[in-house]
Amino acid sequence: MISIREEARNIHSLSIVIPVYNEKETIRTILRAVESAPASGLAKEIIVVDDFSTDGTRTILQEEFEGRDGVHVLYHDRNQGKGAALRSGIAKTTGDIVLIQDADLEYDPEEYPKLIAPILAGKADVVYGSRFAGGESKRVLYYWHSVGNRILTTLSNMFTNINLSDMETCYKVFRGDILRTIAIEENRFGFEPEITSKVARKGCRIYEIGISYSGRTYAEGKKINWKDGVWAIWCILKYR
Repeated sequence: MISIREEARNIHSLSIVIPVYNEKETIRTILRAVESAPASGLAKEIIVVDDFSTDGTRTILQEEFEGRDGVHVLYHDRNQGKGAALRSGIAKTTGDIVLIQDADLEYDPEEYPKLIAPILAGKADVVYGSRFAGGESKRVLYYWHSVGNRILTTLSNMFTNINLSDMETCYKVFRGDILRTIAIEENRFGFEPEITSKVARKGCRIYEIGISYSGRTYAEGKKINWKDGVWAIWCILKYR
């Protein structure tokens, strides 16, 4: 049996998967932030999946980031959704740890070290960055979004028997060898309850870390809506 110390020594690389759809205002900033973000000494691999952007994002990726050292850009030939983009990106990862990063500026790549620390320490297989745990700074936004998030998280916890505080968070980090064995079926935001159910069913060691959050409004480009919340409930029941 591999000891915790040996398990940690065998971790050398971090894959960061970034699903992108119509983010021309933020794509340069977030990719530069990810490139410069601390990674606790791990080699970084950045995989960007453009989900058929039509606002000029694809041109920026092609002209400014394609071919850069450590950056791999994939392109969908039609819009399929966040889950589909993650499925494409995860399939291309080679890292010992895989971290999911949204292409907006709601989540701060400077927090990578604390997100991957439980896996590096050999204590966790999966880490969720919680917007509701800890004392980090958070932008105050939509009340009903927070209510909906807590309802979905509670419902998910009831069926998985784990006590997450933020199931819908973007920041999810996985041991790569585990994540690459999981078949992702959902194409849109149903990815969040689906992957939560599947890692819980595998008996993964799941940790939560409090993170900062700079949410954006719909005018600033937020895409998730109430229909995705209804679908999330169906996914919680489907993958229970």
